[in-house]
Amino acid sequence: MKVLGKLTKTEWLLLALAAAFLLALALLYCEAADTAAGVGYTITTQRGSALPAVPELPAPRGPVDINTADLDGLQTLDGIGPALAGRIIEYREAHGPFQSVEGLLEVKGIGEATLEQFREDVTAGDGQAMEEDTAA
Repeated sequence: MKVLGKLTKTEWLLLALAAAFLLALALLYCEAADTAAGVGYTITTQRGSALPAVPELPAPRGPVDINTADLDGLQTLDGIGPALAGRIIEYREAHGPFQSVEGLLEVKGIGEATLEQFREDVTAGDGQAMEEDTAA
């Protein structure tokens, strides 16, 4: 085995290159570790977002008055699309305000099952007020 003092020039050169390579590798590792520590990212093999999906909650709303609601207001109800909302408005204009929520059963396309989808979300405010005014 050779002693360090008895190395050839080529061996010294190879030793110096190996030492320089190891020093550069250590510096790159330290720099990468410092950068990664401040970034706060995670590498994963899964596709898509690493964050759990949070469903958007609908904005809280009060009951929809079927006697005053416009086309957009009626469409916020479960099971009511643009065509059915239009029929509700047409019926209301032709027959006057609804006296109760059950009056919606007279509108073509609304049955008990459809009404049950949104019964708790509607009121017939003007119709009930008119009924009370005529009773007094």
